[in-house]
Amino acid sequence: MDFRDDKYLKTLIQGMKKLDYIDPDDIPNIDLYMDQVTTFMDEHLKSSKRYNEDKLLTKTMINNYTKNDLLPAPNKKKYTKEHMLMLIFIYYFKNILSINDIQQMFGPLTEKYYGGSSGIGLEEIYKEVFRYEEEQMDNLLKDVIRKYRKSQETFSEVKSQEDKEFLNVFSFICFLGFDVYLKKQMIEKLIDDMAKETEKK
Repeated sequence: MDFRDDKYLKTLIQGMKKLDYIDPDDIPNIDLYMDQVTTFMDEHLKSSKRYNEDKLLTKTMINNYTKNDLLPAPNKKKYTKEHMLMLIFIYYFKNILSINDIQQMFGPLTEKYYGGSSGIGLEEIYKEVFRYEEEQMDNLLKDVIRKYRKSQETFSEVKSQEDKEFLNVFSFICFLGFDVYLKKQMIEKLIDDMAKETEKK
């Protein structure tokens, strides 16, 4: 596909729009066994797969999350709706954060809000965070379009159309990558500060 063609941008945008979050009302209110958990996640997060054969959440992954204190242990080999919500959060964060960072963030979250020990439950937290998803997606798409347009302006002096197209794509990747890098640095700083505050208490 021709990178300079706006159809290319539209294809990228359509791909991003397909990435939807899991509505908590779609999560069963009954406890699930491991196979049911992995089947549910695979079905509801399939739009985020890069390749069809990709496994989104395996039994091994979920067991490791429990061993590493990212996820509370199942009750008699069954996972609650709260387990499912935690797994969805882990799924999104594991692509950008280390296991240690997720531990730092989820420790207080689990301690305070898992199991109905607080006035605020995990489902309320999940709903509140994702309530702004559509607005966030619109803003992100506008930003992607700006970066795409800007990348097309780069290397205007390059004569070879093939070279120019490659360098335009490379520029676009760099613009997106730098944005991810900065936000990742900010997230890590926030997690470090959260950990310091927790240690003080």
